[in-house]
Amino acid sequence: VQLQASGGGLVQPGASLRVSCTFSGYNFRAYSMAWFRQAPGKERDFVGGIHRSGGTPSYADSVKGRFTISRDNSKNTVYLQMNNLRPEDTAVYYCAASSTIILSSLRMSSSYNYWGQGTQVTVSS
Repeated sequence: VQLQASGGGLVQPGASLRVSCTFSGYNFRAYSMAWFRQAPGKERDFVGGIHRSGGTPSYADSVKGRFTISRDNSKNTVYLQMNNLRPEDTAVYYCAASSTIILSSLRMSSSYNYWGQGTQVTVSS
């Protein structure tokens, strides 16, 4: 499995941005997908995740109502739509995948065994 993240960039506060993660491998539908982010000097934090079984995605409280995670199984791609961006959203955004994760562990970075290379999102005026 290989994950390729793209779509990051420099935007102003209040703007929107969509980052994408393309999955290369077998049976994308069997994988739970998530986005994490890491700001300089900080730990990697959970942003949003969607379990392979479907259902309601899970989000960090800091992005709830602003960010939306979705997947297109026909394109082997997971998206993170980010609206009303704030300077504190500045970070490297990583996508992650796991075929064995249970729903209660969706937010734990240690539960994922495949990671993308990250894409930089900078929110600044």
